[in-house]
Amino acid sequence: MTTIRDLSKAKEGLASGHRLCAGCTAGTIVRQVLLTALNKYHVVVGAATGCLEVATTIYPDTAWTVPFIHNAFENAAATISGAEAAYRALKEKGKVDKEIRFIAFGGDGGTYDIGLQSLSGALERGHRFLYVCYNNDAYMNTGIQRSGATPRWAATTTSPAGKKIPGKPQMRKDLTSIVAAHDIPYVAQVALGYPNQLIKAVEKALEADGPSFINVYMPCTTGWKFDPSLGIEISRLAVETCVWPMYEVDNGEWRLLYKPREKKPVEEWLKLQGRFSHIFKREDKDELLRQIQEDVDRKWHQLLKRCGEE
Repeated sequence: MTTIRDLSKAKEGLASGHRLCAGCTAGTIVRQVLLTALNKYHVVVGAATGCLEVATTIYPDTAWTVPFIHNAFENAAATISGAEAAYRALKEKGKVDKEIRFIAFGGDGGTYDIGLQSLSGALERGHRFLYVCYNNDAYMNTGIQRSGATPRWAATTTSPAGKKIPGKPQMRKDLTSIVAAHDIPYVAQVALGYPNQLIKAVEKALEADGPSFINVYMPCTTGWKFDPSLGIEISRLAVETCVWPMYEVDNGEWRLLYKPREKKPVEEWLKLQGRFSHIFKREDKDELLRQIQEDVDRKWHQLLKRCGEE
C-alpha cells in the first residue's frame, strides 16, 4: 500500500503557482489524488468549470503537468468517459500501450446538481474512470450560492439567514449513497485531514474494473467563513462529529473507514464557521441546534446499520 513517504517521491500533477485562495483545501486534495495516481499510472484529467479550473488554468498559464481537459460546468463525466472510450479503442488497435487512468474533478455544484445526469449516465455505461467530487458545500466560484450539498441552516447568498428563514431549510443531498445505488465497483466518502484514507481510496478506485467515485469533503475558507489556517481542523471535526462520516462501498460491501472513539457534538464544528454564526444569536438557537444534531445522528445510525457496525 502506498504511503505518504512514497508520495514524496512521486511526480507532481498539480504545480505550485496556481491562484486558489489562501487556505483553500482543493489544491491539497488534488495533489494527493494525483500523487497517488502518478505513482503507478499515466493520467489524463478532466475538470468541470469551477474554482479548481478557474484558479489553475488562467490563460495562457496552467498549473497542470498532466494532460488536462477543461469542459463545461455540467459534463465532466461525459467528457472523461469519451476520452476513456477513445483510449480503449486505440489500445485494442495496438496504437497505445501505456496504462492510462482517467480522472475527473468536479465541485459539488457541478456534481450534486448540474452534472448529476452526466455522472449517472457515465456510471451506468460502465466507463473505467475515477470521478472525484471536491465538496465545499456550495457554488463557491460564482458567489457562494446554495447547492444540493449545502447543509441545513447554513447561510449562503441564495439562502441568506434572516427573519423568515435561518439559512438553507433543506437537508444535504446524500450523493455518495446515490452513486453507490448505481452498483459500480468502488465508491468512497473521505475527508481532508486523513491522507492515508484518501490514498487507499484512490488506489482502490484506480484498480477497479469500471467506474469509481470518491466524495472528498473540502472546507472553503471563503464560503464557510473561517480563518485560512483552520481548514484541516474543520475537516477533521466534520468526521469526529459524524457530520461527514468516512466509508466505502467496495463491490457492494459497505465498510466504515473511521469510527470516532468519542462522537463530538455538532456544535463544536458549527462554532468555527461564520456561515453558521447567525444560529448562535437567535432566540430559537436550541431548537435549530437540536434539529441539526438529530439529522446527523439519524444519518450516522443508518450508516452504522448498513456497515454492520450497530
